[in-house]
Parts: sequence; C-alpha cells; structure tokens
Amino acid sequence: MAKLKTKYVCTECGCESPKWMGKCPECDQWNTFIEEVDTKIASSSSASLLNVAKPQKMKDISMEEEMRLSTGLGELDRVLGGGIVKGSLVLVGGDPGIGKSTLLMQLSDNVAQNGLKVLYVSGEESAKQIKIRAQRMGLESDGIYLVSENNMGHIQQNIHDINPDVLIIDSIQTVYNPTILSAPGSVSQVRDATGNLMRIAKGEGITVFIVGHVTKAGAIAGPRVLEHMVDTVLYFEGDSHMSYRILRAVKNRFGSTNELGIFEMTDRGLTEVINPSQMLLSGRMKGVPGSAIIATMEGTRPMLVEVQALLSYTSFGVPRRAATGADYNRVVLLMAVLEKRVGLQLQNYDSYVNVVGGIKLNEPSSDLGIIAAIASSYKDKEIDDGAVIIGEVGLAGEVRAVNFIEKRINEAYKLGFNKCIIPYNNYKSLKDVANIKIYGVKSVEEALDIII
Repeated sequence: MAKLKTKYVCTECGCESPKWMGKCPECDQWNTFIEEVDTKIASSSSASLLNVAKPQKMKDISMEEEMRLSTGLGELDRVLGGGIVKGSLVLVGGDPGIGKSTLLMQLSDNVAQNGLKVLYVSGEESAKQIKIRAQRMGLESDGIYLVSENNMGHIQQNIHDINPDVLIIDSIQTVYNPTILSAPGSVSQVRDATGNLMRIAKGEGITVFIVGHVTKAGAIAGPRVLEHMVDTVLYFEGDSHMSYRILRAVKNRFGSTNELGIFEMTDRGLTEVINPSQMLLSGRMKGVPGSAIIATMEGTRPMLVEVQALLSYTSFGVPRRAATGADYNRVVLLMAVLEKRVGLQLQNYDSYVNVVGGIKLNEPSSDLGIIAAIASSYKDKEIDDGAVIIGEVGLAGEVRAVNFIEKRINEAYKLGFNKCIIPYNNYKSLKDVANIKIYGVKSVEEALDIII
C-alpha cells in the first residue's frame, strides 16, 4: 500500500506548503495552516488535450442579453442587479440564525410559482425540518424538491435525475467528496465542491445558490479562492436580536456591488422594507442636541440616516473617542477640523458618534452631518428638525461637492423635510429638484451658522 503524503494548507488563501509554518507567506495570516492528505491524481496529457477550447476573435463572438428571472423579492432583485441570471453561481454568507435559509426558502417558493423546478439540498437539516419551516412561512409550491444529502456524488445524481432550474446548497461546508480524505469543511473539500457546482452551473445552465458559513471575524469560512470562483457574493448582515436585516453584494459579475437590500424578519419570514429612510428615522426624538439627518447613497438608492453625537466633559488627560457605524479615523479627522478651523475646544471632552439603524457610512457625503452633530452636542443646541445636511469636508474646512445631489434632495422632500444644507458647487448646478429650501455653503463655519 502506497504511503499517504501530507501537506499543509492555509485556510485563508489556500496556499500549500510541505511543512507547517506559523505565518502564511501569501496572505500574512498567523496560525492558519492545517494538515491535509495530498490526493493528487495523475492524468495523461493526451486526454487533457481533447477538450481544449479554441481561441476566437473577439469581434466574432456573438452577444446576447442575459435573461434575468425575478426572485419575487424586489430587494433581492436589486442587489443581484435585476434578478437571477441563468447559469450563475451565487454565494450567500452571514452569521448563524441571521436568515440565510429563510431567504433562500422564500426565493425557492417564488421561483417555483413561476413554473420552474427547484432542488433544495440541505446538509444540516432533514427534509422534515425544512418542511416544518416552509409550513410556518406558508410556502406550499409544488415545484420544490427537498433532499438531505452531503455526498457530492449523490447530489450530482439527484441533479441529473431532476434537472432543476435552480439549485440551492445549504451549506457548502457540509458537502464532501468521498475520494478526498480530508474532513468536510476543509480547504480541499470546499474547493472541490465549489468547482463541481461551478461546472454544473455553466455546463447545464442551472442557477446555483450556495450558503457559506462565516468566521468569527465575519468573513466567509474557507479559502479566499471560494469567493473568486463564484459569480456573486452576498452578505446577509444584522443583529439577530433585531428584526431588520441588510443584504449587500461584495462581488457581482452581473451588476453593481453598491446596492443594498433591507428586510424585516417576521414570524412569517422576511418581508421587504420598501422605504428604508422612513424605517431608519422611525424612532427619532426631535428637539435633542447632537442629532443630525444626512442623505447617503447606497448604489442608486438615496437613504436618510440619523447621526447622533454625544460629548461629555472628562477630567482625564486623554479623552475617549468612539464611533459606531462611521469610520473612527474619519471622525477623529473631522473633530480636528472643528478644533482648528472653527475653534471648538474638544480636547477635554469624550466624544461618541453613532449611526442609527446599523447602517455603516462609507461615503464622504456624511462628513458635514457628523460635524453638525458633534457641534450641536458641544454647544447643547438642537438642529432644526426639518433640516437635512449633505457635504464632504476637507482639511481646510471647505465643503466639497457630492454626487446624485438631486436624488438626495428629492428623498428628503418625500419624507417631509423642508430644508437642505448642501455644498455651494452643487447648489450652482442644481436642475430638477423638489420644492424645498436649499442653502449652498462653502465652509464648515458657514454651515454651522445656518444649522445651529
């Protein structure tokens, strides 16, 4: 009997090494190498040459628009770029209990109602458990086939027998190939299973959704090559103790990666939040210092978000700075602008900045709103309840222009706001906006004179 050879594989990037190393030379992560059995299969070069693809001239390649199928969930269609693309491979990640299986079960029911066949493969639940969840959600479509299976060979046989239009694998970490001696969930097993599913999706035109577990850091477990192999990577985010869920696309070959979908978890499953701005502002207290409303863009969708700031005097030499939902370094930079350009003495105050609703602000158009909230808390003066603040702030204290200004202003008007503070350069180029009072400002100091 031939002696088994072992190798060490990095669980983060898939780098292989003949010996264990503390630090991966490819991704620079520590203690990520695990031991696996080397199962390389020799193949003849003559056989591999039989299926070589022939190069084509780019101008001779025929183009046809990708046919998209609606999932029945408008928020999911938005994140996917307009619907499901036939033959695509989609990876869905998220914390345990966040609602990944619920989302895919609702997707299965909506697709089956359009006359398509769905094969739902679960490696963690029995078919009866899935049936109980479907009954609780009121899903009773005839076109859904359930099977509890982990063996990749058996899954392929089921796919051949049923020939589904949509395949769902829940989850990829439970699927294994018996010819590979590694345990399910290892780098070799995950990579092999994803490779087989990718060939099925592209070769047979089946849309495949796979669920991926996440690590403690929030990243999808397994080698990073897993995310490179699929067409779309979706992250389902949110606090399991709260009812709202956020769906983001971090990779999408068929659409934008800036789109955002918002759902609410109920006892009947996930329901779409059509107006997220109204949801995010629902519990807002009016007339309180340190609260400002900003207009941010998530892809093509404008959203109004409340930014809160709280400053309290400290007797310690080093004041505390904390930020939730906003970039910490950006908040510290904006506080330095307030001290230097406006003259606010913040060095003796602890500062806390919070973005309500679990939204993470990534674009710079929120700068002026954060500054206004901090200044409002410092001076203990409330900001006008009907004002929306928009603008990027530079180190010189200037307010710079932002994009999609008309969409932001129109969203503010729809929700009943009557005043917008925007950059002066945007003010000069306004064309089609709602009937709302608009102030164009050039500097932070000028903006604060209007706001507070």
